Amino acid sequence: MAPPFRADHIGSLLRPQSLLEARSSLSSPSQMYSLDIPQLVKDAEIQAIREVVQTQLKKGIRPITDGEYARHIYYGGFFEKLSGFEARPNLPIPDAFRTDFPTTTGLAKMGAKTRAAVVCTGKIEYKESPYLSEWLTLRDNLPRELWQEAKFTIPAPNYQHIQLKPGTAWTKESGYSSDQEYFDDLAKCYAAELQTLYDAGLRNIQVDDPHLTYFCSSQFIEGCKKDGTDVDELLDLYTRTHNQLLANKPADLHAGMHLCRGNMSGSTHWVSGSYEKIAYKLFNETDYQTYYLEFDDVERAGGFEPLRFLPKGKNVVLGLVSTKTAELEDPATIKEKISTAASVIATAQGISWDEAMDRLALSPQCGFSSSSLAGGKGMTMEKMWEKLQLVRDIAREVWG
Repeated sequence: MAPPFRADHIGSLLRPQSLLEARSSLSSPSQMYSLDIPQLVKDAEIQAIREVVQTQLKKGIRPITDGEYARHIYYGGFFEKLSGFEARPNLPIPDAFRTDFPTTTGLAKMGAKTRAAVVCTGKIEYKESPYLSEWLTLRDNLPRELWQEAKFTIPAPNYQHIQLKPGTAWTKESGYSSDQEYFDDLAKCYAAELQTLYDAGLRNIQVDDPHLTYFCSSQFIEGCKKDGTDVDELLDLYTRTHNQLLANKPADLHAGMHLCRGNMSGSTHWVSGSYEKIAYKLFNETDYQTYYLEFDDVERAGGFEPLRFLPKGKNVVLGLVSTKTAELEDPATIKEKISTAASVIATAQGISWDEAMDRLALSPQCGFSSSSLAGGKGMTMEKMWEKLQLVRDIAREVWG
């Protein structure tokens, strides 16, 4: 099965200065879940999305995304809009979070004392769509025949749960007595959201779950042990939830999962390590069609060896162009890496190199701005578009 696009990108794009200025009053980390968005900001978002869609069309960049311009951060605007959840803007670090959790540990080293999160305080229910308005803004900037060339992103269901101290993702008042109950209802909301977006014309969804790479991190694993958490059971809980939300999705709604190791300001990442520890379960026990994987730096992400676990019928988008550095990659080097990845798959599946190539595509390793103020060192608008055009041009040369 071939990926939907040979040249892809992860979704978020650098914000234009006009949007940053409009959102300046909402730039505090404690406001990342704020639902009180002034109309002036909404107008700036709509205008910025209109312009970035036109730029992608002019430059031949696919898939077409909204750059996540309506969000402060890639996971914003979802959990806090579901019934039963409540934003907590100033939870204390480290007390409110998992022991040695890489993100909060890293933030603490930067001087952070608190972090915002969304806690379940009542029954989780889907009463209105968190993201329909965002999708409609993107969709309505495209002619109907191009809706299928758009991609929309959504955070993973485990985003809040994995970071919070065990047993605190839901309160006693919520009525839940187990993590499974919490995720059962949350998965129903995700399934409903996928159907809502599909009914409105979406045909390509990307679920962002960078935290699954934490299961490759010795720091995270050791922290779980200190908390008395069984790491294998926790990973199983999360992969089951992914499958629950996908179970009844429309057959022609393409679903992919993106994994990375953190993409904050100044090219910051939170963990390092190969996919080796999770690759088999990831590829064979989750029901996604496509996996968008970070491979731009061997020291941070490891090599292509875990691709030997990819089963027939699924595909991988190789994140080989870096959003963390401004320097343009050498096309010959990228092509060589694509060939190496194909060889790993061909050998493991007992297929030809050409057949293995058909299961691959190319992209940057992550988005260009996972939050409004994020961006790789030295990355500019000009450099960003050059990188996306590099991906486009290499893909055309490799796959035609």
